Amino acid sequence: MSPSTPVTATSPVAIVTGGARGIGLAIGQWFLDRGHRIALLDIDQQTLERSVAAFDRPDAVLAVHADVRDPRQVAAGVAQVVAKFGRIDKLVNNAGIAVFKPVMQTSYAEFRDVLTTNLDGAFLCTQACVPEMIKAGGGAIVNIASISGLRASTLRVAYGTSKAALLHLTKQLAVELGDVGIRVNAICPGPVETEMAKLVHSVAIRSDYHDAIPLGRYGTPEEMANTVGFLCSSDASFINGQFLAVDGGFDAAGVGLPTLRRNAAAGTQ
Repeated sequence: MSPSTPVTATSPVAIVTGGARGIGLAIGQWFLDRGHRIALLDIDQQTLERSVAAFDRPDAVLAVHADVRDPRQVAAGVAQVVAKFGRIDKLVNNAGIAVFKPVMQTSYAEFRDVLTTNLDGAFLCTQACVPEMIKAGGGAIVNIASISGLRASTLRVAYGTSKAALLHLTKQLAVELGDVGIRVNAICPGPVETEMAKLVHSVAIRSDYHDAIPLGRYGTPEEMANTVGFLCSSDASFINGQFLAVDGGFDAAGVGLPTLRRNAAAGTQ
């Protein structure tokens, strides 16, 4: 996992929460490949340590074991990053959990756990990082929301609500933090080909998604990382308070489109 751009003692620093696997790990790789030092923060210490060890870059990759729901752990984790690297330039709030149950079967404890992780976690990590980003002269924050924050679906009362709230938090943060040179945006991934998706999505559900997504496939963690990287880069220097669906056209598709697409495809063959 050697970076294509050299990393130095003055290279920018990116924190990625939920960075031990999947989309978070791909985002960390994107930053490292482009000359950033990275801190991967995760609650799963075993997986985190294994992922960081695979980089074999102690000079540029830091494992931060912390729970984004706990203000003290978040503060301690950010202090660990500053002690190691001396600055913070980018923050990606990727840590999240999901409970997929009908409304009446979702307990209050489950609802609160999802909201606390997906929404409160982003709020706490942002508050902890902003003072250091200001010291560094500004920066960029990207929140990983979901297509479920844009469109409702069954079994997602907690998850979808948390992601919709995260999108509005993104706008609130962008309005206030823009004044101090920090841009805040979000992406809304559709189905992504991660290990978790492979475990959770049955063959029938995967087929349904393929029918509903105009591009006819799942996204990849690398495609999510490319979009996050763009929003954090100078190429996106005037983009603030926005969210982008990275979903193969899923959000744009309407009822009946899969059948119409199949008929259209049959007619062109």
